Order: sequence, then C-alpha cells, then structure tokens
Amino acid sequence: MKKLALFFFLMSCFGTFAQGSATIEKTFPESYFRKPLDIPLILSGTFAELRPHHFHAGIDIKTQQKEGLNVYAAAEGYVSRIKISHWGYGKAIYITHPNGYTTVYAHLKKFNKRIEAFIKKKQYKKESFEIQVFPSLEILPVKKGEIIAFTGSTGGFVGPHLHFEIRDTKSEKPINPMLFGITVSDSKRPRIKTLIGYPLDSTSSINQLGIPSKIAFRKLKNGNLLANKIVAHGTIGFGVQVYDQLDGAYNKNGIYKLKMLVNGKKVYDFRAYSFAFSESKYINLLIDYGYLEEKKQRIHKCFITPENKLSMYRSSANKGFVTIKDGLTYNVVIVSEDFKGNTLQITIPVIGKKEPVLVKKEVKRTAYKINHNQFYKFTDKHVTVAFPKNTFYQDFYLDFWVNDTIVQVHPPTIPLNKKYTLTFDVSKYDSIQKKYMYIASITDKGSTNYEPTVKKEHTFYTTTKKLGKFTLRKDTIQPKIRLYNFKDKQWVTHFKTLKVKISDAESGIQKYRGEIDGKWILMEYNVKRGILTYNLSDKSFSNAKHQLKVTVTDNVGNTNTIYATFFRKK
Repeated sequence: MKKLALFFFLMSCFGTFAQGSATIEKTFPESYFRKPLDIPLILSGTFAELRPHHFHAGIDIKTQQKEGLNVYAAAEGYVSRIKISHWGYGKAIYITHPNGYTTVYAHLKKFNKRIEAFIKKKQYKKESFEIQVFPSLEILPVKKGEIIAFTGSTGGFVGPHLHFEIRDTKSEKPINPMLFGITVSDSKRPRIKTLIGYPLDSTSSINQLGIPSKIAFRKLKNGNLLANKIVAHGTIGFGVQVYDQLDGAYNKNGIYKLKMLVNGKKVYDFRAYSFAFSESKYINLLIDYGYLEEKKQRIHKCFITPENKLSMYRSSANKGFVTIKDGLTYNVVIVSEDFKGNTLQITIPVIGKKEPVLVKKEVKRTAYKINHNQFYKFTDKHVTVAFPKNTFYQDFYLDFWVNDTIVQVHPPTIPLNKKYTLTFDVSKYDSIQKKYMYIASITDKGSTNYEPTVKKEHTFYTTTKKLGKFTLRKDTIQPKIRLYNFKDKQWVTHFKTLKVKISDAESGIQKYRGEIDGKWILMEYNVKRGILTYNLSDKSFSNAKHQLKVTVTDNVGNTNTIYATFFRKK
C-alpha cells in the first residue's frame, strides 16, 4: 500500500508538471485512457453542448437502449468519490488517476460487487439511499480495463446511457474527452438552421430594423450557405442556431468550434475545450436567452458581451462586435466545425449604408428601474422582492406586479447572475392554513412547481434564479403508496425484490423511509417510475413472518404510511 501511495505521489507530480503547459490540445495524453465501454461509441451528447442553464461536462454514450452493459475503468487509479442521488448524475463513480486527471462515470445502474458492498455499508450506516463518500486511495484501487459498474438510467428522467467525463484532478475542470483520444465516427458536417442579425446599440440597424431579425440564406452546390445581402450601419453582431450530428445517431449535438471572420480577419472564436463549473451560468450570455424563452431555439451569439467571462473563447478582434461604416462593403463568414474537422460555413454579404430605421427596439418602462450593480427591495401589496447587487447582468426596467393570487417577477426573458428573495406576507392565514401552504412557480402551461419554501411566523420566502409568475398553493393531500410486485400476506421466498409505488400530486415527495421488522432498509427510488425497490438479498431472514413499513412525506409535511406482512423462508 505504501508503494501505491508513493506511485500516486510521483505520478501526480509528473501530471501537474505536464499540465502546466497544457494550453495546446496536443499536450494531452492521447493513448492513456481506454474507452469506458466495449461497444462502438455512438454519442447522444457532446462536450460543452448547450443545455438548460449549463454546459454539458462530458460525453453521453449510447448503450443500445439497454441497461447493464459493462463499464470499464479508463485507466489505473482509485475510486476517490462515489455519489448516489435521485437526480443529476444518479449513481456515479469518480476515479482519480496518477497522471493528474479524474474520470467520471454517471447514470449507472449499479457498481461492481466490491464497490457495491462498500457503498451499501455506508448507506445502511447513514440510513440514506442518497449519499456521497470520498474513499482514500488505498480503499478501492482499480486497474485499467477493470469492470467497475454497469450502465443504467439513474438520475431523474433520463434514458439509458453512460455519461463520461475527464477532469483535471486539481482544478476539477472538465476537459473535452476527445482531446485524450476518445474518438467516435463522424463524417457529417455541422448544420446551421437559423441566422439572426443583431443591431447592438440604439443607432445601429440591419435592413432598416433596430431589433434582432432573421436573415434568410440558401444552400450552395458545395454544401455551404450564402445569406441574402443585408444593408446595415453601426455596431452589429450575428448569431446562429447550429448543431452537429454524428454517424449512427439523429441527436442534435453540440459543435466543437465556431468562429467568425470579417473580410478575412477573425473577430470571434469559440472552442469546446474546457471550462470551470462556476462558469456554467455564462451559457445564458453565450446564447440569446430571450429568443430561447420565446422561440424555444438556442441561438449561439457570435459576439461576447463584457459581462461574459467564459473561458472557452479564444482571443479575437473586437470580440465579435462588427462596426459597419457607410459606403463600405463587408464579407462576414461564420464557420462551424466538429471535432473531426467537418466544417460548414455561412457567408453574409454586408453593404454599409445609413438608412432610416423603421422599427426601433421598444423599452417598456415601469416604476421599478434596476441598476444592476445596486441592491433593490420592492413591495407590492403582500409580496416583497429583494435583489442583491449584481443579481442581473444589465440595467433594465423590472415588470413586477401582484394581484390577489398571482405575482409576476418579470417575464423569464433575461438571465440572472445570482439568486434573489421572494417573500409573501402570510399573516392573514391561521396556523392550520399555513401548515399546508407553499410557494409555487407557474409554468407556461399553467401548471405549478413547488419552490423550496422557508416558513416564518408571518412570512414565507424562497430564494431563486427563476423569473416569471408565482403563487401560494395549498396541499392537504397525503402521498399515495401501494404495493407493486407483491400482495399483503404473500409468500415471497423466490422474489429478488420488494417494490412499492409512491406518488404525490401536489407539492411533491420530500422523503421516504422503509423498515422491515422495525429496522431501516435501503430502498432505491426510481423517480421516473415512482417505484421504491428493496433488494431482499440485503438481509438474512431467520423467521418466516415479517412486516414491511413504508412512510412517505411530501414537501409540506403530509405523511402516509403503508404496512404489509410478507412471508419468506430462510
């Protein structure tokens, strides 16, 4: 064990030294890691792909629509972290390697016997299915190619696949796994579906419009795209809806590079290379956030606003802001590229001409003007909103109003940098009413979602990064529980599991607890199917008759309990 520790120390020193100059892609070890599955790699998700409020931190590997495929350690190392949760990564393993990198394997069905036994012991000690542990290097060493787990679909509403990452161990920054020689078949060019032109100040225009607008384009014989000629003036920018498709899949994946040139000079350069998790919020500045909310399309903006600190940009002139002067012509070219070097470009001819602006950007003025670098607190009727400094990225007028039942805290068309606090005065309600009430957000379709609600004597509040409509809801209905794969007073000698179906129609399930003969049991919660599963091999049964007790509590404290007797031979 001492030799192993010394080996890791020496190798980590080497790895840290090697990474010191790792600013060029070719410095990454391209043959060190093996692929984590032994099937041809077909991806449903690429690195830094644009996801809701975050960049995708790895690659998603298809598992032939099946669960239970072998997952192999990509290299020698030790299991340095195990995290099990109902949402997010589901069941996940982190392996630290002696070359300064950590690999991550997520949405697993289960671990190998050694890891499963280790983590199950921890779960029983904590009496919790959800758990996170950080084993030291001598506890769970692994060899390259060792089976460490089996693919699944844990972690919320996800289908079967393996999420795989490579991170810098020290900084925890995820790095594009393709840079390490993890390759897939890809002979297809990226695709551009929408082109948007943006006048970027009050005096700029595109085709006599002072607002963002679509620009039509057509496909050339060589497969590239040519936009209609535009007439513009002032500072403008462009954005595209762009994606890539790999061989063997129809998924619309993220691209690797996107650059823009004006008259041959590079003015914008994005590369899906590496990022810090703290930067993920800047995805809402990279995309046209309002367009996503209104049109449900992600437009990748080819210009960088001052508030955007994302590190995946490369140095370029003017950060994508293009100044169009009267009487001059410009040739703007946007080039999208995947990791295999397949490219697609769209050319935009621009004529510089100052013309009357027929449609200008409308600024809706309200009584609530926000200077983004100041603190604000507003109250209307029984509701208060409080915004810390720099909650928002820019100044604007807040659309805030309250009626008898609904609160609007601006339409959800602008991104937030920080959380704010939304507080309801509930002093008019009695204690029984308040017990079952909670704050809920209202979706576009009119349904509601529970928001984590802190209850004080006279106020309820939540902290959130959501904008939109909110209300107070009441939940007096107990969660539902029913036996799923067995009946009360049934013999289950040949059963492998006991399953219970649970659900809650209002505020949602907050916690559950299972017991057999008065002792806590490990029940895995499948949130997609609403099923709790207990593995009968976890316990040795000395008697034939046993009692199962399952208690479920929702987010406002409504509780329901089911009891069942079952019989099982030794």
